[in-house]
Amino acid sequence: MYDEMIVAPMRAELTRLGIQETRTAAEVEAILGEKKGTVLVVVNSVCGCAAGMARPGVALALRHSVLPEKMITVFAGNDTEATTRARSYFTGYRPSSPSIALMRDGEVVKILERWQIEGRGPQEIAHELTEAFDQYCVKTAV
Repeated sequence: MYDEMIVAPMRAELTRLGIQETRTAAEVEAILGEKKGTVLVVVNSVCGCAAGMARPGVALALRHSVLPEKMITVFAGNDTEATTRARSYFTGYRPSSPSIALMRDGEVVKILERWQIEGRGPQEIAHELTEAFDQYCVKTAV
């Protein structure tokens, strides 16, 4: 478990964007257990690729006009039960931190695992996410 003083700013990078922090298995289940609509799930981490690529990529993607209906985050290493519960929905994928999954009606329709995040710029990650948003999320009227 990491010191919360160190982790707090990393959590805030995502919650400031409107992503709901889920710290318990019950909180994760309340969202993912509905198996309705689109949900972006960000498995946050203290690693450099989370700081330099994943979180900034998510931030850029959330500027897009089409977004998931709900967005949640869990913090690997600190919110163990929540992270385990979220990953239980990523059927066929190994645990990965960081990772970013787009779920639709309870199924993973797009996932970026650590190996797909490392070595890529935030713009590339954002582009891949926004393409998935366009394909799987409902565009809302403005």
